[in-house]
Amino acid sequence: MSEIYRVVSPMGIPAAKEKNVAPSLPDLNGKIIGELWNGGFRGDETFPIIEEAIREIYPDVKFVDHTVFGNFHDPSNEAQKMAALPGELKAAHVDAVIIGNGC
Repeated sequence: MSEIYRVVSPMGIPAAKEKNVAPSLPDLNGKIIGELWNGGFRGDETFPIIEEAIREIYPDVKFVDHTVFGNFHDPSNEAQKMAALPGELKAAHVDAVIIGNGC
C-alpha cells in the first residue's frame, strides 16, 4: 500500500509583486550618496563609520548628511515628508541613498 504525503513549501506564496528597481551603480566615485535616518539605532554614530568605510574604496564619493533631509518617519508629518522626499533627493543631486543602517 502506498502512502500519500502532503507537502507545504517553506517559501510560501509571494505576498507582494516584484517591482522594477534601478540597477546598482557600478562605481561610487564621483557619486553623491544621501543618508536617510528615522531617528532609530544610533545613525548619528554609524553614518560617519559607514562613510569612512565607503571612502576607503571610493575616495571621490560625496555624502549628503541625514540632517539635510530630516526624520522621514516623523509620525506628525510622515505622509507629507514621504511625498516631498523624492524632490528633496533630486534637489540634492543624490545618486543613491543609505537607509536602515542598523537594527
